[in-house]
Amino acid sequence: MLTDTHTHLDAEQFDQDRSEVIQRAYEQGVTRMINVGFNRETIPSTLQLTQDYDFIYGIIGWHPVDAIYMKAEDLDWIEELARNHNKVVALGEMGLDYHWDTSPRDVQEKVFREQIRLARKLSMPIVIHNRDAHQDIVRILREEKAEDVGGVMHSFSGSWETAQMCMDMNFYLSFGGPITFKNAKQPKEVVSKVPMDKLLMETDSPYLTPQPFRGKRNESLYVKYVAEEAANIRGVTLEEIAKITTENALKLFHMS
Repeated sequence: MLTDTHTHLDAEQFDQDRSEVIQRAYEQGVTRMINVGFNRETIPSTLQLTQDYDFIYGIIGWHPVDAIYMKAEDLDWIEELARNHNKVVALGEMGLDYHWDTSPRDVQEKVFREQIRLARKLSMPIVIHNRDAHQDIVRILREEKAEDVGGVMHSFSGSWETAQMCMDMNFYLSFGGPITFKNAKQPKEVVSKVPMDKLLMETDSPYLTPQPFRGKRNESLYVKYVAEEAANIRGVTLEEIAKITTENALKLFHMS
């Protein structure tokens, strides 16, 4: 029994076989999947998936790459949807992306702060996208008192020091395909140290495909390869990792 806490099953890469991908994952033990809608296009398709499948839940928010396109009414829209859809379990993915830099950094920060404030207003956890922005992410989370709601550091890639700061603010650390890569020294180190009650598994499919399928389309089924690597790093069984990380997801996201 595994939970994929971060996936994009509504992505165009699944247009030809979406139902088969979802069913394949479910039948092979991925009994919950959490789909992430992050802009005007993907939020409605995420909500549709939550209606079509009992075992799919939703996260909605605004991605930092798209921050420049967000208007005040979009934040109101997200608030309305979050209030009225009981399978929306968190807000996100929100944060900062200094790699692509398609949105000015001050705009990214403004949109990030607005979403944290909304989450605190709604008492909902948040899902953080962080690319090459560790210091600013931690600073903004602290300034906005994000520890009041907590959440998850999606596809965590920071140092152990950063990990500790995030966990001190009531955040879980989620890991995906990159921990299976041979050169992923830092993520493997963090996985070896993070308390088990702060650990989550994800795919970020169709992206970040784990070994042995690296270079191909990722899918929720492959969360088992991430979990197997985490189990190897920790010196525990796959079943133990699956059980604990699913319990963590249920607790954080208040899922049935």
